Amino acid sequence: MKRIILSGGGTGGHIYPAVSVAEALRRRLGDDVEILFVGAEGKMEMTLIPKLGYRIVGVPIAGLQRRLSWSNFALPARIIRSLSRARKILKGFQPDIVVGFGGYASAPVLWMAQRMGIPTVIQEQNSYAGLVNKIVGGSAKSVCVAYDGMERFFDEEKIVKTGNPLRASFAKGCVSREEALAYYGFDASLPVLLVVGGSLGTRTLNNMMRSWIMTLGGKAPVQVIWQTGRIYETEMKNFLRDYPTTNIWQGAFIDRMDYAYEIADVVISRSGACTVSELCLAAKPTLFVPSPNVAEDHQTKNAQALVDVKAARMVADRDAVDCGISTALRMIADKRELMMLASNISHLAISDSADRVVDEILKHSK
Repeated sequence: MKRIILSGGGTGGHIYPAVSVAEALRRRLGDDVEILFVGAEGKMEMTLIPKLGYRIVGVPIAGLQRRLSWSNFALPARIIRSLSRARKILKGFQPDIVVGFGGYASAPVLWMAQRMGIPTVIQEQNSYAGLVNKIVGGSAKSVCVAYDGMERFFDEEKIVKTGNPLRASFAKGCVSREEALAYYGFDASLPVLLVVGGSLGTRTLNNMMRSWIMTLGGKAPVQVIWQTGRIYETEMKNFLRDYPTTNIWQGAFIDRMDYAYEIADVVISRSGACTVSELCLAAKPTLFVPSPNVAEDHQTKNAQALVDVKAARMVADRDAVDCGISTALRMIADKRELMMLASNISHLAISDSADRVVDEILKHSK
């Protein structure tokens, strides 16, 4: 029986790769594996992971606030308590290996496991390594990465390119185009633009859409799937009530993202690591609008890695309202560029990422 701890959290970008690996471990080992998640108390993983059928325990760790905050003064005490809790978890569960997926939630258990002689593996989703992974990467047995050039941060001999594990299959052609068009009420005569703002939503992309719609006079020249996010759902619904426009599907969430990817000619999106991996698998021509509100500006670095190999285009967040839609429409009109972007981004896809990470876990577990 393998006993494996998976740790990471704070955002879906850290949680879902860990869940994908857990699912791959269960497929590979069946009843011969026991999995325990370790997260940060009060964060989304503490409610999400149990709903997916896994056990999770929390440590009282918190992240350093980049702005001046009183909570930063309590951080040393939280770290000490978290390390103590991590030690108790490790002694109680006695894992064969600990696997970290980034974020401050993973720091105490990874650091303590390395002090106790327990093997560790880390998975870095972004093209610019996060602080926690840079700290613990030196003592990890393997560093699983999604981008080339990561020897800037880690020992080259430890790096294994696995890609980012995803829970769903977004490979091109997995669903019927006709069925996907029908799902959104679209027809085959007009191109489709997909605007994705994430589960909470993105103010910039919603303002970009609103600014464009106000110029249309009630009819969009292309069909648009506009995902507004939960935070902005009511505001954007009210806006469309005031400016009703044909050829636009709007929703807080996209339940059938596989359908949306299948019919999209161009995608406008943020450039979080897992989103980038989805788009590579879906082979979609993409205009990235990186979020400026992330640590070490890693979304810009993620997008730039694709732009550098002509696998995507990018506009800055500050420019998106003025030129995001017009840039996307020019992309849609240039069939040669669409073919180039789709081909180049598809070459970056890794469809068996979770299994590659599992290979490293099993190689180094006791």
